[in-house]
Amino acid sequence: MTLKAVVTGCGSYLPADVMTNHDLAAIVETNDEWIRERTGIRERHIAADGERTSDLAAAAAGKALADAGRTAADIDLIIVATTTPDLTFPATAAIVQAKIGAPAGTAFDIQAVCTGFVYAIATAEKFLVSGQHRCALVIGAETFSRILDWKDRATCVLFGDGAGAFVVEAMDEKTANGRGVMGSFLRCDGTLVDLLYVDGGVSSTQTTGHVRMQGNKVFREAVERISAAMVAVAEQAKVDPRAIDWFVPHQANERIIQGVVKKLHLRPDQVISTIARHGNTSAASIPLAYCEGVADGRIKKGDLVMLEGMGGGLTWGAALFRA
Repeated sequence: MTLKAVVTGCGSYLPADVMTNHDLAAIVETNDEWIRERTGIRERHIAADGERTSDLAAAAAGKALADAGRTAADIDLIIVATTTPDLTFPATAAIVQAKIGAPAGTAFDIQAVCTGFVYAIATAEKFLVSGQHRCALVIGAETFSRILDWKDRATCVLFGDGAGAFVVEAMDEKTANGRGVMGSFLRCDGTLVDLLYVDGGVSSTQTTGHVRMQGNKVFREAVERISAAMVAVAEQAKVDPRAIDWFVPHQANERIIQGVVKKLHLRPDQVISTIARHGNTSAASIPLAYCEGVADGRIKKGDLVMLEGMGGGLTWGAALFRA
């Protein structure tokens, strides 16, 4: 029996506190116009004191389960994509498993920074189509504000906190009726680590560290690599990239998104963009944007959806599925 990995529900969570560009201008040398012109960002959400990545993840997971008509008891696989775990160990996925009351099963984290959710979807698909698991929670969750240097305007203006989750289920091909993950493409080039990284870690400094980025160099790498990944996935699925219904990109920079749209001859109205209100939420940005597209009625069952991400490593990748 051939199995497909089908996205059956989604959910999102954003912390209550909102930091606008004007708020940022009060703590670092910047202004609203400068940020909007370079990134497209107007505001971002910031986790409250004591609010952990697992809290955001569990809240999004609960909404995704409700949307899919499932309960935590149905879940036998949890993958959390995050760069900002609650603890060095155990995995944030294990903490989420306990918080939502899921039974003993497989639970682990993926660390591919802003590409993390694409990596997580691709990984979950392999587990599900193998028949090893039947119902997965795939979560992207970040409290990126905790690793920002609030004196560095090149980075602190970009990022926000949030979480998004998919329920992904194994279905036989007939029941799936064309729905499910159709392909994925994942890459990393470790020679480019110094373009985007955190300057701390358990083994190196015994500290958390702060985000450091060579923004212009990251920008130059982004459009070409993202576009190539999307073309590769489309070729796997034997579809024209222009045939997709929705492009749900990682929300890093509005100019990067527009560059990919132009390069692949997509239409602006095919793009789900939330960067103006969310900022860059790293591994959470793709599911947050997708859930918004579902909630407002744009993304419908049967639509062809392309996801893409690029992050520190450098990592990049894309995934294609029929909703």
